[in-house]
Amino acid sequence: MRLSGKVALITGAGQGIGRATALLFGQQGAKVAVADINEEAATKTANDIVAAGGDAKAFTVNVGQAASVEAMVKAVVEWAGKIDVLVNNAGITRDARMIKMTEEQFDAVINVNLKGVWLCTKYVAPIMIENGGGSIINAASIVAFNGNFGQTNYVASKAGVIGMTKTWAREFGPSGIRVNAVAPGFTQTEMIAHVPEKVLDEFKNRTPLRRLGTAEDMAYAYLFLASDESSFITGEVLPVDGGLDL
Repeated sequence: MRLSGKVALITGAGQGIGRATALLFGQQGAKVAVADINEEAATKTANDIVAAGGDAKAFTVNVGQAASVEAMVKAVVEWAGKIDVLVNNAGITRDARMIKMTEEQFDAVINVNLKGVWLCTKYVAPIMIENGGGSIINAASIVAFNGNFGQTNYVASKAGVIGMTKTWAREFGPSGIRVNAVAPGFTQTEMIAHVPEKVLDEFKNRTPLRRLGTAEDMAYAYLFLASDESSFITGEVLPVDGGLDL
């Protein structure tokens, strides 16, 4: 029970990496606030945690809208009394070659993946400061290091997340708040469900461990950074990529 007594807020927890993380945190003793724009998906994740003997509640949020985030965080605190762990996991893709990418596609990804991380942290950090500390974990990506074809918006958002992670580690460290990021490699989730099999095979061949990551692989990285086992780690980006960025 590595998270016993902790309250964890996880965004994008209705599916994929967020759902796997919420389920794992529930198994490890955390009281889990399951946040997602999809109310039905969030409710299913929360119900699954409760059915397994854990404690969880679903919250609907659009992380790109300040009023929605503020209301969600307030509701979580009213329910749980505090927030010890924030996992900024919510993210989207709108892929296209740069010259064909529309302003709408660019803005949508930046709004969720970058501004959403900023907004959630903006409203949660004061609660952690008041409580004397906490752990904030942001979803970056391995593509933030070297770029990726057709993902100008996504790469920009994840590179920005890394920059914010390091800045916040400096700002919040004196208040006992650790801020880190996880950079997944190619991971088998709903986000890549539309990718052709031959492209997935190429991803596998480019990865030294010769497989795609799983949502659970990423969830265990989040668990480590959320737990007291990483109490002297802050401002770091942990690649979980099967060796892709060697």
